[in-house]
Amino acid sequence: MGVFLNSTKTVIILFLCCCSCTSKTPIKEKPLNVYLAGGSPYRLLPPEKIENSLDMAQRISASWQGRNYFLNAWIKADETGIEMALLNELGAHMGELSYRDGRVSFSSPMFPPLLKPEYIVADFQLCFYSAPALRQALEDCGLSFEYTENSRRIFQGKTVIIEIEKKQNTVRLVNHPRGYAYTLEGNF
Repeated sequence: MGVFLNSTKTVIILFLCCCSCTSKTPIKEKPLNVYLAGGSPYRLLPPEKIENSLDMAQRISASWQGRNYFLNAWIKADETGIEMALLNELGAHMGELSYRDGRVSFSSPMFPPLLKPEYIVADFQLCFYSAPALRQALEDCGLSFEYTENSRRIFQGKTVIIEIEKKQNTVRLVNHPRGYAYTLEGNF
């Protein structure tokens, strides 16, 4: 059981590529930024920029350094915000994330203090928010964005840094600079 919990903790940490000082992140009042590449701060978009509302279970398969990890989440996201409940494969509660009114919070009795929930929100936005809104936000931080109905690519100069492929029931994100990838399975 301890090995299972350790690998589940690792997947969350790797899946989110996060760095923070506490396992309980306080609500922040200022605009939230994350660094998708080098010194390019991406400002999180407001919830009303979501493409379509979601209220569903998702299965998350992540890979990092040749290892695979699995996690479940219940996601409720709409024009008012994002709520995520994270569960291990046995259905045990592992944490909650909320993004509302320009504030993000994360609490978890399971995870070490390395989680930075803004990166979870950023990856979620890159997958599910309006492409025109994302293009503007990415251009504002010096990155470029190409998209079709089924794919999204983010560039730093001519280098692809993030690729997203969307199919009927899966979304796959690959973050090249940070070396991780994950697949979300749900009823999209």
